[in-house]
Amino acid sequence: MDKNIQSWHNSDHSSYSNFDYLVDGRNIPNLLADKTFLVRDSKRKSYSIYFSIENYILEIDNDHSFLNEPESLKNGSKSNNDHNMDDIKSNWNNNINSCIENYLRSQICIDSYILGDSVKYNDSDFNSYIFGKVSNSGESKSTSIITSTNDPNASYLESSNDFDDTQKYKHLWIECENCYGLNYKKFLKSKMNICEHCGYHLKMSSSDRIELLIDPGTWNPMDEYMVSVDPIEFHSEEEPYKNRLDSYQKRTGLMEAVQTGTGQLNGIPLAIGIMDFQFMGGSMGSVVGEKITRLIEYATNQRLPLILVCASGGARMQEGSLSLMQMAKISSALYDYQINQKLFYVPILTSPTTGGVTASFGMLGDIIIAEPNAYIAFAGKRVIEQTLNKEVPEGSQSAEFLFQKGLFDSIVPRNLLKEVLNELFKLHGFVPLTQNEKSSRL
Repeated sequence: MDKNIQSWHNSDHSSYSNFDYLVDGRNIPNLLADKTFLVRDSKRKSYSIYFSIENYILEIDNDHSFLNEPESLKNGSKSNNDHNMDDIKSNWNNNINSCIENYLRSQICIDSYILGDSVKYNDSDFNSYIFGKVSNSGESKSTSIITSTNDPNASYLESSNDFDDTQKYKHLWIECENCYGLNYKKFLKSKMNICEHCGYHLKMSSSDRIELLIDPGTWNPMDEYMVSVDPIEFHSEEEPYKNRLDSYQKRTGLMEAVQTGTGQLNGIPLAIGIMDFQFMGGSMGSVVGEKITRLIEYATNQRLPLILVCASGGARMQEGSLSLMQMAKISSALYDYQINQKLFYVPILTSPTTGGVTASFGMLGDIIIAEPNAYIAFAGKRVIEQTLNKEVPEGSQSAEFLFQKGLFDSIVPRNLLKEVLNELFKLHGFVPLTQNEKSSRL
């Protein structure tokens, strides 16, 4: 296509011979590419297909000179009848929308693979989604199409009240908190929750991390039915502590904010504890501290390497000083494990790792690993600024900045983490089980 395509309403009739090639519905699928999208203005008077790689623009305008040239669009005679013009307009709207719909269907793969056989959507549901807003702020409650023109300062929003239909598809993707790009859930898990647009490491559940690090069929959970009580009878005007625990247990399917157990990493047996930020912000209460302590003691007795994946907002306020005591209890167990028994412990700091977790076992590893872009701190930015009346520099609590200051040993991307741990364990004398040893353990 010519880069200097003119808008139709600025063209004379001599250029109409190009119409069939440019906008014939049969050709549109061939024009579409990965960086292509269709927009329409707020008054629904024009359509544009944008080719963002070369900034090609193909515009269909509703001016009367266009509508009065039906032979440029389809076989037929000219007509000045308003009803006929409306028919032509409607036919083109349907034609363009159909082509774009088919294209988007193929791109986002809305089929039985993603939705499952039990979920069915009709065309009206899909169309209401296609022309629904993909918000990059997550704050808007209305649907719209963001359209652009050649003028970089011009933009249009087409609003709709069809928010309920759009919500039907909300479960299909996750918005990146860094670049606000959309990541399809089914694909995101296979990509280890790494944003396909910017490479940002999104949060992972503890169960997903078990799948990431532990060999299939080797996971053996420990103390999985240990639950918290209300030791100090914490009273809240919003929701009683016991009710909060119940709601988080139902929401996450977990009994507490950490999963502990044993498994194998590339055949090397190990003990591992994985905190889950989805359960009350990964807060460390009595049960979290007790489960981690028991895990460390088991690893000490069995002489296993130890991994603790940290993701926490700190000590759990609903248990008062009892939650603070967990810091000392875990640190004491680690002292025996590391100093007396000379065993190998690796904490993995994910986003966020803050408070009492950072102040205790998060920073006591033989080798300390952090994920890229992880937020790591003892006190949060707001608390520091309000306490010291000083502004905290932007990015000073990120993994990259703290690594430069020597706070930990390495920043390891998630897709390389298992191999890095494998090399570290071998370096420290931990080797994969032989076939006979595997059989005896089974």
